[in-house]
Amino acid sequence: MTPAFAVETNVGYPLLSVLVFLPLAGALVALMLKGDRTLKAWAFAVTVVEAALSVPLWTRFDPSTHRFQFLEMADWIPTFHIRYALGVDGISLLLVLLTTFVLPLCVLSSWRYIERRVKEFVVSLLIMETAMIGVFAALDLVLFYVFWEAMLVPMYLLIAVWGGPRKVYASIKFFLYTLAGSVLLLVAVIALYLKAGTFLIPELMDQGYSFAFQFWVFLAFALAFAIKVPMFPFHTWLPAAHVEAPTAGSVILASVLLKMGTYGFLRFCLPITPAAVAYLAPVFLWGSVVSILYGGFVALGQTDMKKLIAYSSVGHMGFVTLGIFLVNQRGIEGSILQMINHGITTGALFICVGILYERTHSRLIRDNSAVGAFMPVYVAFLGLFSLSSLAFPGTNSFVGELLVLVGAFQQNKLLAAFVIPGALLAATYMLRMLQKIIWDRVSGHHHGHDEGHGGEHEAGEAHRRRLFDLDLREAGMLAFLSVFVFWIGLNPKPFLKVMDRSIAHVITQAQAVEGLPEGGMTGLMNTLFPALGHSGGEENAAPEHE
Repeated sequence: MTPAFAVETNVGYPLLSVLVFLPLAGALVALMLKGDRTLKAWAFAVTVVEAALSVPLWTRFDPSTHRFQFLEMADWIPTFHIRYALGVDGISLLLVLLTTFVLPLCVLSSWRYIERRVKEFVVSLLIMETAMIGVFAALDLVLFYVFWEAMLVPMYLLIAVWGGPRKVYASIKFFLYTLAGSVLLLVAVIALYLKAGTFLIPELMDQGYSFAFQFWVFLAFALAFAIKVPMFPFHTWLPAAHVEAPTAGSVILASVLLKMGTYGFLRFCLPITPAAVAYLAPVFLWGSVVSILYGGFVALGQTDMKKLIAYSSVGHMGFVTLGIFLVNQRGIEGSILQMINHGITTGALFICVGILYERTHSRLIRDNSAVGAFMPVYVAFLGLFSLSSLAFPGTNSFVGELLVLVGAFQQNKLLAAFVIPGALLAATYMLRMLQKIIWDRVSGHHHGHDEGHGGEHEAGEAHRRRLFDLDLREAGMLAFLSVFVFWIGLNPKPFLKVMDRSIAHVITQAQAVEGLPEGGMTGLMNTLFPALGHSGGEENAAPEHE
């Protein structure tokens, strides 16, 4: 019997379980394979089949309901009411599809770069895919936490084993930050179970909790998710991880992993702790504005292309959290669309940096300047994705940022006004990088200096031999992603349609606010610590469901 929070969607087989465990099965088979090319071909085949199998999620999804679809549920550990429960709604659907479609590109982008420990690399990548899809599809908190933790080790290995010169520093910093967030997440999971007696996420959304309980659970959730996003000032692990990770690691980080935090805000904080969200939303709204401006200003001063894109991610994800905490239809529509857009555009930009790095062995802008004459197809794609990143009209990011701005102006014009400079900063640092990479010769590049002893002609020839244009594999990856830049940019309606009902339902849940403390900080203290206060504690609390 289908529970009330779900609708029956019969595709004839457990589609979500197949999507979750097919990469894991592929990883087990990879352990028995030999030969680097065979292993890469196997990983590509598994991820392509995975992407093809995920298409029915889009074609069979019913956008007329907010309830979960493709539900699979069975008892897992009955003693503690832990269930194996999977399902997707309009919030998680596009994130699952983003994951399945990005992973084949991760394999392709590693085809030339990864030359050692290929078997371990392929296994880590496939386990990572299982964990990421599991996070977006899990409807049981324990199952969610298992998948959340399962991402940590393969991502750590991707940075620590195949990363750059400072890979040890970057991987340990990533591990410690994420682990600290995981501990807080576990505390919130246990607190919710002790209060509600269930781990099933849709059932946890239907409970009524006191403001004090919501406040502490929200803080634990929010810190865990803010680290993952990452929001300022919890962002310092990101530039190090991005710079040192191999191209595939950077693409996974940018395209999927950062979305785990914003997905957590939408899935847990808004529906389960609405009173705490309403009370603390201004902090997160202005924190998002700081992230947008800080990310933009710091990106402006970067000379390393990967660092520039990493700091731009801090700014772009600021738009996402801003849209979420606006708690209105346009804001959340824009934030979910911006998650997908950031995954497409920033993933493509990291692939572009990886392509150039394979030729010049440098990520510095000055070492890669003036490549336009040698790599015209490459700079065409780089220009497209740079324009998308700065939200140029007609591209995907324009739609997402516009929706967030509309939501911000609807709610708080002063807040929206502070966001505008962030959009201008994005245009400044992306156009500056683009201009230097394509044709700037003023600052020079190391090829000319290194090989210019034989004269300008010899230097130019050496430059040309090294900077050959895109091959079919590289052009195919970027062409595939550029389709979505134009599709979402020119016709976003199909993407907005699948999420509208789910967003409306989340807003209804987030607006079910009772028992907010009054009287500023004194009222808050009296509510959180009623034994120490004089009034305003229990009487302000919403009735709890037992």
